[in-house]
Amino acid sequence: MSETVSVSASAPARALAPANDSSFENVWDEIVWRGLVHVSTDQTALRDLLGGEPITYYCGFDPTAPSLHLGNLVQLLLMRRLQLAGHRPLGLVGGSTGLIGDPRPTAERTLNTKDTVAEWVGNLRAQVERYLSFEGDNAARMVNNLDWTAPMSAIDFLREIGKYYRVGTMLKKDAVAARLNSEAGISYTEFSYQILQGMDYLELHRQYGCVLQTGGSDQWGNLTSGTDLIHRVEAVSVHAIGTPLITNSDGTKFGKSEGNAIWLDAEMCSPYRMYQFWLNTDDADVVERLKIFTFLTRAEIEQYEETVAAEPFRRAAQKRLALEVTTTVHGPEATAAVIAASEALFGAGDLGALDAATLRSALEELPHATIVGGTTVAQALVETGLCASLSEARRSIAQGGVSLDGTKVDDESAAITGALPGGVAVLRRGKKTLAGLFVAPAA
Repeated sequence: MSETVSVSASAPARALAPANDSSFENVWDEIVWRGLVHVSTDQTALRDLLGGEPITYYCGFDPTAPSLHLGNLVQLLLMRRLQLAGHRPLGLVGGSTGLIGDPRPTAERTLNTKDTVAEWVGNLRAQVERYLSFEGDNAARMVNNLDWTAPMSAIDFLREIGKYYRVGTMLKKDAVAARLNSEAGISYTEFSYQILQGMDYLELHRQYGCVLQTGGSDQWGNLTSGTDLIHRVEAVSVHAIGTPLITNSDGTKFGKSEGNAIWLDAEMCSPYRMYQFWLNTDDADVVERLKIFTFLTRAEIEQYEETVAAEPFRRAAQKRLALEVTTTVHGPEATAAVIAASEALFGAGDLGALDAATLRSALEELPHATIVGGTTVAQALVETGLCASLSEARRSIAQGGVSLDGTKVDDESAAITGALPGGVAVLRRGKKTLAGLFVAPAA
């Protein structure tokens, strides 16, 4: 389990409102500095494009799960940065491509039902909308590719779109090549995904004058499917930006905690868990995370870089990162509740004053157990794993090293009632070893 890190009272009081860094002449220069461009079409043309009159750009999100995750957050924040620079975003949720799913490198996806995909389309649309502004001259617009795909017959699809694709070129795409070389192979369904995504770009170019698509670099074959199609059909050049796939400095996969994805939906990943995920960022990774996932300026990030080098024990950069991203995803009130819970758990606040839902989610991240009301502190120490035996638990209590809900325990037979909000209790052994107790009523 990841370490639950305490937060000092000196943590920043509020997150910054999203704004681009005025020290950069062009938003292109800023996103390059932040490490958001791994691969792209012509960089000189892109810099001119993003530094000129407002353009329309898009990013697509397929409903292959009920929520977006941290990998998608990279795209959402890039979309927001471009909108803050004056450009017009199109947020596409793939009601048709989500029925297929882009090819994974190893195996065929399980096809979800149409009802499930439709429900997830609604979930993802609401999430995407949180990161964009729908007001002003460059107001965002949401689109669903099912709107132009569903009315098209298979014959029309093959005649109007399929004729522009060459199978030899399609076979060279990384995702397709990987699957062809695997035991699973690839179905025609998933093989056709790149055509559908290319058609999306063509449709958005025709309807809205869209000239830029962003996505992860692992989607580069699908991104260029659209740029190539538009070039053949419309005889114009459009652009694509592929962001890097983010990994940790030790080579492990980013965006997972204890093997579970960090989802943007609070029901699938609590704000407390999200906050702790960022708080546990390694010193070697934290500056790059600040660049990509926050709107801190270059000057502010360089200051944190100096602090990490000179005083890593302060973990100031991690605290700011956790504050900024959790606020971006879950809002300031939820983030404030999370920080209050973190401080109270480590003795710097009142456990009894915490929000019940936040406290329960915090305790789920600790070693925890469900007990019956009336269980003794000594028994609870064993059930949570804080002590290996009752005799060890009794010794710890006798030595004054155990507290319950922030109050020192001197009686091994003291009963736990779950007096904290939400019917829970907090056990501590020593200064930093905590466990949560979910107290069920006695029979």
